[in-house]
Amino acid sequence: MEENTAQTAVRRVDIISDTHGYLSDSLIAELKGADLIIHAGDITSEDDWERLKMLGPIVAVLGNNDYFREYGPEVTRLVRFSFAGLYFAVSHYREDLPLREVDVAVCGHTHRPVITQVGSCLVVNPGSPTFPRGGHGPSMARLTVAAGRVLTADIVDLARDSFW
Repeated sequence: MEENTAQTAVRRVDIISDTHGYLSDSLIAELKGADLIIHAGDITSEDDWERLKMLGPIVAVLGNNDYFREYGPEVTRLVRFSFAGLYFAVSHYREDLPLREVDVAVCGHTHRPVITQVGSCLVVNPGSPTFPRGGHGPSMARLTVAAGRVLTADIVDLARDSFW
């Protein structure tokens, strides 16, 4: 089977979670130019959801604080999809991820960034750009991917923009 250009080109996937109704200037600046944005839940703002969609293609799931928000039928508790030859699963909670069935699993909820390998699956929690925990500052994650491979996987530290 021959791969198409979209699968063989190097693509940038930016991963966020737990924005909780606030998109900082530093976060928006980092997300610009992403080929895909993944949000692992707790958006808590329909306005933020609309703003994120204007930045480019986005996949998102519901978090525990999104239960009364309306983002559309494509935002559910668990999303599976393929991108650049890789199979992804996204859920707010790590325990809901089918790690044995995908190449990349994305979760949030803890507000603590971590990238780890579990068997053949790369598990990514980007932390929180809004309310970080565990001594780490505001953060997101960034992958570069191509032809069914993760080329790089990094936590991106964000500026501590003032809010509230």
